Amino acid sequence: MELRHLRYFRAVAEDGHMTRAAERLGIAQPALSQQIRNLEEELGVPLFDRVGRGLALNEAGRLFLEEVRDVLVRVDGAASLARQAGRGEVGRLRVGFTASTCFNPAVTEALKAYRQTWPGVELILEEGRSSLLEAALEQGTLDAAFLRPPLRSTERLGFELVATEPMVAALPVGHRHQGRSALKLEELRDEPFILYPRANGPGLSENVVAACQRAGFTPKVAQQTPQLASTVNLVAAAIGIAIVPDCMRQLRPDSVRYVTLQDAALKAEFGLAWRRDDRSRTVRHLIDTATQADPRG
Repeated sequence: MELRHLRYFRAVAEDGHMTRAAERLGIAQPALSQQIRNLEEELGVPLFDRVGRGLALNEAGRLFLEEVRDVLVRVDGAASLARQAGRGEVGRLRVGFTASTCFNPAVTEALKAYRQTWPGVELILEEGRSSLLEAALEQGTLDAAFLRPPLRSTERLGFELVATEPMVAALPVGHRHQGRSALKLEELRDEPFILYPRANGPGLSENVVAACQRAGFTPKVAQQTPQLASTVNLVAAAIGIAIVPDCMRQLRPDSVRYVTLQDAALKAEFGLAWRRDDRSRTVRHLIDTATQADPRG
């Protein structure tokens, strides 16, 4: 028994006439009659009573029709769901982000726009360190992640830049420079620095050190932290100063002052990473949304 047999039976049952049902189905009347006979033979019971030129469902046919309609509704629903999933309109998308990238409005705007454009996709969000998020991507427990470059693996992971922002000096309240509107990096040569080294290669912290060296000094490292977000807490504790992305201004405004740096070359980048072998439309839509391409293109 095939789905076409069920669809043929439903059409004949609803029309009560073999010729009209054949016209609606777009097949020849003799072929339709044969298909119905084959169905009845397979079931081992007649489904219709022949009344004049028409057909009337018997008791077996009426009960069978109820079940057939239910089956076809479920089949049509499953087919529609599969097509929607193939277009990336439904499903589940697991997205990671680091503690620092979540403060950038580009991330929140991308997630907001994605949810508005693809409301049928469930977003599952996870915060973590860059190295853990990369590992989760490679293992397939995450579908995409907002990360700061560089990536540990560019062979298995793709990466699209989402935003670039300036770096600012984070100073503890009471610092002699807290009232300044802008600072040159060289003015911080005698300050104790709090750095946040990356375990998997050069990153923001290394860029800060390189910028200081271009300004004529090597920063004095007072403390290293495991991740960028915790750096601001140590600045608030007056352990030292830090150079952080501009989006971090939202952290500890009561105990940390942020001052613009005049070193325009010192920038912070972040983007969206995903597995190169992931061809799902849900991931592609997020990439297009985050990079401001046409998400429906």
